Amino acid sequence: MGPVNWLAIGVAALVAGLLAFPWYGLMRAARSPAPVRLLALVFPAWLIGHNFARVGAETLAAKPWLYWMMSGGFALFIAIPAGAALYGRHGIAGREAAADAGYVFVAFMAMGTVFWAMA
Repeated sequence: MGPVNWLAIGVAALVAGLLAFPWYGLMRAARSPAPVRLLALVFPAWLIGHNFARVGAETLAAKPWLYWMMSGGFALFIAIPAGAALYGRHGIAGREAAADAGYVFVAFMAMGTVFWAMA
C-alpha cells in the first residue's frame, strides 16, 4: 500500500461539501443539507483515498481513469443504492431522492477529480 494523501482527503471532502450548495440551489424542490451533515463526506473521501493508496501511484499514473471509475463506482453501486433503500423505507419523495442521488454521484466524481489533481 502506498502513502495515503491526507491533504487530498480533506480537500475532496471540502469540495464535495461545497458542491451541495449550488446543487441544491439548482434543485429547488430539494432542501439543502445542513453543514454538519456535510462533514459526513470525510468518511467516503477517507475510504476512496485509502483505496487509491492501495492501488498505488504507478497504476493510477498509467490508468488515470481509475480515479473516476472507482469514485463513481462507490456512488453508483454503494452510496446511491443504500440511500434508495433507506428512502423507500421512510417514504421520501422521489424528487428528493433523485436530487440526493444526483448530488452523491456528482460529489463522488468531484472527489475523484480532486485525488487526480492532487496526485
